[in-house]
Amino acid sequence: MFQIAPTTRVRRSPYFDATVAAGVTSFTPYNQMLLPTSYGDPEAEYWRLLNGVSQWDVAVQRQVEIRGVDAARLVQILAARDLSNCRCGQGKYVALCNHDGTIINDPIALKLAPDRFWLSIADSNIVFWARAIAAERRLQATIVEAEVSPMAVQGPQAEAVIAAMFGDWVRDLKYFCFRQTDLEGIPLLLARSGWSKQGGFELYLMENSRATALWNLIAEAGRAWDIGPGCPNYVERVESGLLSWGGDTDERTNPFEVRMGKYVDLQVGDEVIGIAALRRLHRRGIARHQLGLLLETETPMPPHTVWYDLQVARRKVGDMTNGVWSYRLKRNIGFALLAREILPGAAVEVLKEGKRIAASVTELPFL
Repeated sequence: MFQIAPTTRVRRSPYFDATVAAGVTSFTPYNQMLLPTSYGDPEAEYWRLLNGVSQWDVAVQRQVEIRGVDAARLVQILAARDLSNCRCGQGKYVALCNHDGTIINDPIALKLAPDRFWLSIADSNIVFWARAIAAERRLQATIVEAEVSPMAVQGPQAEAVIAAMFGDWVRDLKYFCFRQTDLEGIPLLLARSGWSKQGGFELYLMENSRATALWNLIAEAGRAWDIGPGCPNYVERVESGLLSWGGDTDERTNPFEVRMGKYVDLQVGDEVIGIAALRRLHRRGIARHQLGLLLETETPMPPHTVWYDLQVARRKVGDMTNGVWSYRLKRNIGFALLAREILPGAAVEVLKEGKRIAASVTELPFL
């Protein structure tokens, strides 16, 4: 049994009661909300995602709504990716940077209308940032945290579940594309997206009072495919090479260092925040790059997000930014943020809790 003290600093998801009924056992704070992190059997949850279909409460993935006459201009000023060809009903993965070219968030920018956008954000307060930039530039835009609560349905059987509920039109949705629809009168935005490489959809609930009803409808419809509760899976995301902003980045990480260079368009206008710095960084070349680590230890280690020093010949060359036991590779793996001269195949040592662990550097993703 657990108790969560009432507070306005950490909010419950609209799906909270449904996740408790489903057997949630742990949470973590994210965007000042509670994100489920386990239902008691991490390995079973992992294999469900890999082989079947998993249902996630990801309401912590908040939507910063930007609407108004200057909405499109403001979103472009915030994003280092050219959004001029983004269509209504389409989302694009973008890097939001500060004036030094440091990543401050990596949302999906969803275009609902020519004058209405959502930024589906990672764990940092982008409402304040967007409002400040809009005021500074004297732009006509309303910026709010929308009352929208995503739920993810992920895994190789996710499409079958969603098609059974909404119809075969969902099979034609391209990645990061979406359509506004409803399910038994519950208003939704349905997108082909999600924080896994196993395929799936996200249902953006637009009426929070219907959260439990939506959860139960999905759970019931998915019974034929043995759906079960889960959460963004730490092991799968590391194996798949998915970036976790704030976990794998620090206060000076730029997009080029963490494999986001293809989402930066250096030809965007000079008014884009951070673009001048990003152009300089691109000309000069990066100091660090993100690679994988294969650890030479057979004892499975629990998932961790604490950074550990990486050394070559007792000289620090970077950091291990995450680590986990891979169920498929049957070994400990992790991400490294390394000096540019350290290349795949290099031998390094991880300094972890007073011990030195031998490791080799490899390309990402692992699988």
